[in-house]
Amino acid sequence: MQEAIILVGGKGTRLRPLTNHTPKPLLGVAGSSFIRHQIAKLMDAGVEHVVFATSYLAGLFEDEFKDFSQNLEISYAVEEVPLGTGGAIRNAARLLRGGSADAPVLVLNGDILSGLDLREVLERHRARDADVTLHLTRVADPRAFGLVPTDGSGRVLSFLEKPKTAEECVTDQINAGCYVFRRSVLDAIPADREVSVEQETFPQLVAEGSRVFGHTTDDYWRDLGTPLAFVHGSADLVTGRATSPLVAQPAEALIHPTATVDPTARVTGGSTVGPRAVIGPHVVVDRSIVAADVTVDEGALIHDSVVDHDSAIGSGTVLRETVVGCHAHIGADNELPPQLRLSCGIRIPAQGVRVSGSAVACPSVH
Repeated sequence: MQEAIILVGGKGTRLRPLTNHTPKPLLGVAGSSFIRHQIAKLMDAGVEHVVFATSYLAGLFEDEFKDFSQNLEISYAVEEVPLGTGGAIRNAARLLRGGSADAPVLVLNGDILSGLDLREVLERHRARDADVTLHLTRVADPRAFGLVPTDGSGRVLSFLEKPKTAEECVTDQINAGCYVFRRSVLDAIPADREVSVEQETFPQLVAEGSRVFGHTTDDYWRDLGTPLAFVHGSADLVTGRATSPLVAQPAEALIHPTATVDPTARVTGGSTVGPRAVIGPHVVVDRSIVAADVTVDEGALIHDSVVDHDSAIGSGTVLRETVVGCHAHIGADNELPPQLRLSCGIRIPAQGVRVSGSAVACPSVH
């Protein structure tokens, strides 16, 4: 039986207010919760049992999958106190069914959108008789990441902290958030305490001479942890730049059948429009997510933004790289500064926010 663990315990603070009431993996991406895209990919790779390593709003994962009828068993390992990445993996491993010490176990971060072929990485892991295989990806500027140099055979040499200078950038390879563990290695992680696989488990395995290999690919890869990355990841799935078994074919937009879009409106760039949303005349929605029961009035412009459910955007209002929380009301003719985040339930009157050069005029809002 092929098994997997998905790490979904984080609070998603970089995506607030979207994650105030919803765990990051349950946010809507290209018409489905992101976790469902991951589950579909795991099933395509032959996974029969997956364990969710949960913590924040853990019960919502069971709600999401209570009617899941496909041929996959799902278990839930709840983290009562912070355990770190390694501790969360060890906690989830107690619910695995496989009995063999050599059995490979896939482990995925719950916020990474990747084009990695999971069957291929499993095959490489077995062929190398590896203790751990890490998916590595190359980035143009690795200074924001920990580095993972490998030798000519792909064996990991070390795990390096974020480089501070160009001379410290000895490789452009970084940890891409997907692993294959030998089951016995999982069971050796200390239980019931906080453990970081990046800072403790992996460096210790390398120091001990364990068989730790990198599987480096140039596949699509994106961390969905920030609002702009989240929006762009969803758009990439819709347009086909990234793939998922849940997206049938590339499209310019994904519009729910119950949504209403005026014929003069333009919904482009891989945007999604959710159930019962209403997009008015001459509206432009470009590379954005408009969630369920949102109303966008005439002439509004929405670029690279997320408008959460049950919100209203007034006529002529402009959103760029903006996050609008649920139950918000943005009045007509507002121009919001880029990268603004608006709390759930906020109300901004008509012409309440105007951007003039670098200046922003903003009234008191409630």
